[in-house]
Amino acid sequence: MDKALTYLALARKAGFAELGEEPVGAAARLGHARLLLVAADASEHTWRRAVSFVSGTRQQLLRLPYSKDEMGFAIGRTSLAVAAITDAGIAKALVEALDNPQHKAILSVLEDMAAQAKQRQKEAKAHARNRRLGKGKPVKKEH
Repeated sequence: MDKALTYLALARKAGFAELGEEPVGAAARLGHARLLLVAADASEHTWRRAVSFVSGTRQQLLRLPYSKDEMGFAIGRTSLAVAAITDAGIAKALVEALDNPQHKAILSVLEDMAAQAKQRQKEAKAHARNRRLGKGKPVKKEH
């Protein structure tokens, strides 16, 4: 199996993938999707729907060089026409695995999303540590 399809399978197993047109549309409308993937042999209707899901957002769209059957096999289904990756790091790794110079713009946006997610995780960890240690609470002065 190709390395990019391995990342798709990893995303599904980790819970960072939405599979099929309805779940992908819901994830995109909620802004949870980072990268929408469309099979090479998916219908024009499916492609247009995917384009409408990402229009006006930072979510990225990519037509993969794999058939519906190949994508489906990677995730344990008979076929898969459209999928959404909800984790920026896995989405970035998948695009890098495709090794296509035409995907530089998509890769740039995903790198930015991954950096923002990492920063949010760092801030959440610091916040939890500060709450646990009591940092930031006003100190009562006794006279």
